[in-house]
Amino acid sequence: MHCFPAGDRRVICADQSGSCYLVDAKMRHVVTMPHLHKPKSLPLSLFVPSTDDHNGGSLFVMDSALEPEAGGNGQLSHQFEALVYRKQTPIYPFKSWDSQPLPPPPFVCDPKYSIHNPPKIRSYAVVSGGSHICISVEGAAGSYFLDTESYTWSHERSWTLPFHGKVEYVPELKLWFGLSAKDQTLAAADLSDMDSQPQLVGTWRKEVNLPEEWRVSQDPQLVNLGSGRFCITRFFFHAGTLNGDRRDEQSDRYCVVLTGVEVTLSRVHHTNANGDRSSSEEKVDFQMITHKSRRHTSNGTDDAIRTVF
Repeated sequence: MHCFPAGDRRVICADQSGSCYLVDAKMRHVVTMPHLHKPKSLPLSLFVPSTDDHNGGSLFVMDSALEPEAGGNGQLSHQFEALVYRKQTPIYPFKSWDSQPLPPPPFVCDPKYSIHNPPKIRSYAVVSGGSHICISVEGAAGSYFLDTESYTWSHERSWTLPFHGKVEYVPELKLWFGLSAKDQTLAAADLSDMDSQPQLVGTWRKEVNLPEEWRVSQDPQLVNLGSGRFCITRFFFHAGTLNGDRRDEQSDRYCVVLTGVEVTLSRVHHTNANGDRSSSEEKVDFQMITHKSRRHTSNGTDDAIRTVF
């Protein structure tokens, strides 16, 4: 089961067959959604809320490793689609959810990309107030922008975003936050101007110290809690004790560590050479406050946590 956040305490769930359900935690109900045109194996998602309807919006769902496709720009793809809340016909008075296949990024149709080693999307974000989404692809593919109204790809860039995974915009701080591509610690950048490669304007230390013998089992995840607050989730595997020459698999442990952090804005005054504070310059600085951490330990993979949202 894949779970895609859809804003305002809602999540859209998709099973292995492509069946979708909208779970509204606030209203405490579940609604059947249109099927995906094809199930996704390792999907990523971005939700763009509607500007004129607080119940609506568009959920963009894409495979994170896109296989090459024959054809040209403008063709529709089973690897990328959107669930859109809209009127089904101009004369129909009510809105409902609809499934819309979309054209893939241009590099998918490039013959130089092999099906045996398809490019993977490294980071992705909603930018320009929701009018575009940006994806950065590892290797030589660079970054691409999708117009969320016309569903056309444009503005190919040779650079990539300085993040790993999903990037979240925080309007209170006017910055985008994510886990850095370098060491996967919390970082921030200004993505309002995408004509050149964005640079990180803030990076912070790892939020929690963990035992060295714990091995990372999957990529960390960042959950935006609003107003500069986040939950950073890290996933680990701790091998069982050795029994002779064999590992005791019964004592294998999968650990998930969830840590709450908060980024706050502070202003620092710098006085001039004469010590005159009245003519001092004000510098904006950001601080990360680490709150509590919680650990969940499971025996084996059956009850291990895979996704946090």
